[in-house]
Amino acid sequence: MHWAPGRGGVPKTQDNQERRARLHIIPHLGRLPLRNITAADLRAYIATLESTVSSVDYQRGILSELSSILEAAVDDKRLASNPMHAKSVRWPKATQERREAWLLGTALRVRDVISPRNRITVVLGLGCGLRQGEVFGLSPEDIDYARGVLHVRRQVQAIKGRLYFALPKGKKTRVVDMPPSVAEELKRHVEVFPPVEVELPWGKPEGQRRKFSLLLTTRFGNAIAVNTWNTYTWKPALAKAGIIPPRAKGAKKWQWEAAPKDGFHVLRHTYASIMLEAGESVVTLARWLGHSSPAITLGYYAHFMPEAGSKGRTAIDGLLGRQGDPHASRNSPDSPQG
Repeated sequence: MHWAPGRGGVPKTQDNQERRARLHIIPHLGRLPLRNITAADLRAYIATLESTVSSVDYQRGILSELSSILEAAVDDKRLASNPMHAKSVRWPKATQERREAWLLGTALRVRDVISPRNRITVVLGLGCGLRQGEVFGLSPEDIDYARGVLHVRRQVQAIKGRLYFALPKGKKTRVVDMPPSVAEELKRHVEVFPPVEVELPWGKPEGQRRKFSLLLTTRFGNAIAVNTWNTYTWKPALAKAGIIPPRAKGAKKWQWEAAPKDGFHVLRHTYASIMLEAGESVVTLARWLGHSSPAITLGYYAHFMPEAGSKGRTAIDGLLGRQGDPHASRNSPDSPQG
């Protein structure tokens, strides 16, 4: 496998593709010429993945990357067929893992214990469903107080520690509802922590540099690096709120237990749960979250709709005249008289 296809997609996607190949594909299959990779090799490889990579979704992501490489080799006439399509090569079954939300009290506890400078991150994640990079890329120019909306126009991304501005996920900007409570928090934040103009490359680490005034920066006026922020701001707040254990005695400041279900993205799940439990339209929520289809939103969050079906049942009962009297339909002038 000394050949690899050209990479497409946004820089972050390309970086993820390269990492999967470098860490998980080349060490196991890299010594085999493309034409010598058999279904038996792939069955053994999948067994190795299942024993060494805990996340089924990540296993499938690695296999998808491998299959793409082999498919491109077929297109380039280097292979006659893609061995990943063999019937005996069975991928790990996709998980149906539900998105889990916090209780509202848990989210508010984190909001109240995190440092004052970073309180607004929790407010925006919980109150508007913004992704972490979108919070770090938000500018005062994106806030429309008169209409009560936020314009999500960019995010801060990082590749190998190099920060850059990029369009939101899916290369789509969007408009998000901004509740008055969030607007008030934003006004207070701007008063206490004035926005700072930050210059970063646009689109990729080597892109043309652009300047934006950012609502949230480091104490030194720099854009925020997600990994650093997670280690030195987010996890200490989780520990202080009692969500994860404190650092082990004698551990370094960066040594925390893994907490995959308590990352910043859980605020987005909590926002979705609050919206759906309040009866908000899935179509509207999909637009606010930036999903490409309401079906995606429904697939992620249908379990947050405990009353689904009851409204329709009530409506039908009303139409059939059964809401107040279970025998009302029998006494209707249009009912059959036997």
